[in-house]
Amino acid sequence: MNKLPTKDEILTWISDNPTLTAKRDIAKAFGIKGAQRIDLKRILKELEAEGHLQKRKKTYRDRDKLPPVSVLRMVAPTADGDLLAEPLEWQGEGAAPVVLMIVKASDPALGEGDQILARLSAVAGESHAYEGRLIRRIGTNPARVLGIFRAGAEGGRIVPVDKGEQTEWTVAAGATHGAKDGELVQAEQAGPRGRMGLPKARIVDRLGDPSQPRAVSLIAIHQHGIPDRFPDEVIAEADSMKPAGLTGRADLRDMPLVTIDPSDARDHDDACYAEADTDPQNKGGHIIWVAIADVAHYVRAGSALDREARKRGNSSYFPDRVVPMLPDRLSGDLCSLHEGVPRACVAVRMQVTETGEKLSHSFVRGLMKSPASLNYQEVQAAQDGAPNETCAPLMDDVIGPLYAAYYALRAARALRQPLELDLPERKVVLTEAGEVASIDYAERLDAHRMIEEFMVLANVCAAEELIKRKSAQLFRVHEEPSAEKIESLREVAQASGLTLAKGQVLKTMHLNRLLKQAEGLEEAELINMSTLRSMSQAYYSKDNFSHFGLALRAYSHFTSPIRRYADLVVHRALVSAHGWGEDGLTAADEARLEETAQHISATERRSMLAERDTTDRYLAAYLNKRVGEVFEGKVSGIARFGIFVKLDETGADGLVPMRALGREYFTYDAERGVLIGSETRREITLGLRVKVKLAEAAPVTGGIALELLEIEGKTVPQGRKSGRGKPPRRAQHKARAKAAKTKRKVERKRK
Repeated sequence: MNKLPTKDEILTWISDNPTLTAKRDIAKAFGIKGAQRIDLKRILKELEAEGHLQKRKKTYRDRDKLPPVSVLRMVAPTADGDLLAEPLEWQGEGAAPVVLMIVKASDPALGEGDQILARLSAVAGESHAYEGRLIRRIGTNPARVLGIFRAGAEGGRIVPVDKGEQTEWTVAAGATHGAKDGELVQAEQAGPRGRMGLPKARIVDRLGDPSQPRAVSLIAIHQHGIPDRFPDEVIAEADSMKPAGLTGRADLRDMPLVTIDPSDARDHDDACYAEADTDPQNKGGHIIWVAIADVAHYVRAGSALDREARKRGNSSYFPDRVVPMLPDRLSGDLCSLHEGVPRACVAVRMQVTETGEKLSHSFVRGLMKSPASLNYQEVQAAQDGAPNETCAPLMDDVIGPLYAAYYALRAARALRQPLELDLPERKVVLTEAGEVASIDYAERLDAHRMIEEFMVLANVCAAEELIKRKSAQLFRVHEEPSAEKIESLREVAQASGLTLAKGQVLKTMHLNRLLKQAEGLEEAELINMSTLRSMSQAYYSKDNFSHFGLALRAYSHFTSPIRRYADLVVHRALVSAHGWGEDGLTAADEARLEETAQHISATERRSMLAERDTTDRYLAAYLNKRVGEVFEGKVSGIARFGIFVKLDETGADGLVPMRALGREYFTYDAERGVLIGSETRREITLGLRVKVKLAEAAPVTGGIALELLEIEGKTVPQGRKSGRGKPPRRAQHKARAKAAKTKRKVERKRK
């Protein structure tokens, strides 16, 4: 008969084996059998009575330890962007332990107040007691809400500005924070949300009049949780900075490195120069210099500036404002390559052949002085034969050689065949008062393409340099699309009478052939949009998985450290790899490189969503005065609840709900992604030309509602739905079951 374990031995076992805490597990561990199980049960009950253990169903756990799977509540991120959580159920002595969440790129964004189920592992020697990995988020209601306050007799209600959030929130009389009727407010959930009734909220911030034009981007900033105020310590640290000197740097001040940016650019973080290569072994070749602001000199790892920059991840750009990653003392001054002033930089010298093939590259840490800050339009006009006073003196030695080098790189690009999507970018033009003047499409000039090619090549050099030096870095990764998405794209192409090659390893050149087939056709925009939707989303990673869209084996972001934290990390890696100083990549930076990659991938997506929402709201504001007018467009999306139409004039996407599709009932065929008329059997598919009437445009939410008038030139019968053609519920159920069965058959065949 084995000796019974002591109470300390049992507690130690439970602490070391949190997943094996049932009585039978404990008995098995100590070899307890037969009648001894009664004694074990007595000891466990004593430990429970003494408060050392807590019984949970048929298991015991140390009440001062969290179970391996726990429900947590997210708390505010730390200053350096770490995501922390606290247990919802804590029975132990003292304060609840802190859990550091380790997130994956595929995890949903987690915000303060979110309740989650997480798998935990204990850690020692850290400020946090556990590390957690997300299993799933519990519930779907936001912990915070941005909306319009509607005052009532006893408090009021909040109408969310998010067009996807339909539920209003109630506010008690003592939780209004002094808000006035019609004000834009931010509120947080007050108490648990019950099954019945509206959720309760308390107002935490008043943001003013939502009808003011400049409230549009402010709504998106607050809705997506983008930090837009710098802490005092960050501003103080930035204000204390002094310009870098020449010590330890290459003197590039005599090299005519010019900046070429949009006419309304708020900062200048890259400059370039090109000249003919004098190497007789490279006849007709070029030397291209790209110089980038040396942000790493000013923003040191672990500093207040660094913590805030990492927290933000990137700058966010809106039509009326920028939420910068760095304070203006740096982004608009010391790290901006202004004309005529010395500025610290990291520069790369690239040698290319007359056909654009890169032969070599080398990096230097230097001090430059740009002779001119140019914009795209004036540079292009100069190249086209109409130089202004600024560009005329630069034609022979600067602008001409830049274009000569670009034409060489353009030839190499044609051989490499990166993905060539033709999707014009919408640009919101505002008046001085902040109101929408027009919705234009951004102009694409050779000057834009030239700078893009120089930056792409510089980024490739940075990636290759750090690979060669076996240095840790952040790669910009764009994986190839999934087989399922390519098959969907192939089906869209076939429906349009086009072909996408099958039975071979997919390359960008195959997609470019499809896009070329569609060029000039009515289906061109549909094919471009469908190709874009088939692409996976680019992200950052410490591992190199190549860049499919650019058709490059290795790619890192190096050229914009003012506005992207990823580029700052790459600069630090270059500093360390070359031994340029003590401001390079630290061991702590390197240890959490993948965590940083996941974090800044998430902040990038956050900014993209906020910028897109802002554009949608400005478009709705622009169209708000034109309710009732008729517009032409194309079907850009089909869903169970209606169709989306992209308007030709503005590029705005509006929804035609099922009730506004005319008199006929339509059913949704999920397998084919089409709507089918119950009477005429008419099919609504992607890309169809339509005429619609603008029924509603809501600037606060960005929602645009339309009514369908014509499809491919044929009038859609209007009036009340007769119900004659509506299929009975049983028939609808059979149709869905049949579609599901067909889908399973297709999937089995594909496997």
